[in-house]
Amino acid sequence: MSDTTSARLEAWRGRVALVTGASAGIGAAVAERLARDGMKVAMCARRIDRLETLRKSIGGLDVLPISADLRQEADIAAMFERIREEWGGVDVLVNNAGLGHDAPLTSGKTDDWREMLDVNVLALLVCTREAVSDMRRRGDDGHVIHISSMAAHRVPPGSGVYSATKYAVRSLTEGLRQELRALESRIRVTAISPGFVETEFAAKYHKSEDVALETYSRYKVLESEDIADAVSWSLLGPPHMQVHDILIRPRDQKS
Repeated sequence: MSDTTSARLEAWRGRVALVTGASAGIGAAVAERLARDGMKVAMCARRIDRLETLRKSIGGLDVLPISADLRQEADIAAMFERIREEWGGVDVLVNNAGLGHDAPLTSGKTDDWREMLDVNVLALLVCTREAVSDMRRRGDDGHVIHISSMAAHRVPPGSGVYSATKYAVRSLTEGLRQELRALESRIRVTAISPGFVETEFAAKYHKSEDVALETYSRYKVLESEDIADAVSWSLLGPPHMQVHDILIRPRDQKS
């Protein structure tokens, strides 16, 4: 590790990160990486038992598991209040929580559409608003990272609504950049768009473990740790550099 990288890592040591959707997959990998890099990490999900298991596996580091249903604004408010009480607020927000349903435009269930919009868009907005408020109060030099998707850059067949939520994240990333610039804020914003990553996503999307296995066995797909690497890299950039968009595909992924 270069002296420059070590200095930038040191600048984040002891500061507070919030990782949403941290009970498994990308969120768990990101939470563990930031904790091992010396940050205090609040990690939220509905499944508190999984968060407790992750806390034990990380061991001895400053991690705070919080049970929250991000579809409920009251849960989000309570989560931020807890972090403020424990650590004073948030310096880094990783908006990782997200989900997809196989719910086509012509035949999908309204509840599936609503859940994607509530979690992928509205919860991201509310978390961002609360975190930016903390960051402005705590030195105005934080970082907001949205875990988006390659579906924000093209529309896979049958995924019109899911893609729409991720196209929204693209718009919200740029909109936030513009608003922060107008405020002359030093807060940075980054969107990371992974292609296929071996997580629980495909099984939930297709409601089939067999389809998920087939999806992830066509070629070597990404691992959650690959996305944690991208989060870490974007944080370690110099203060004048904003990494706006990172697109990450498996080498063999077609689109």
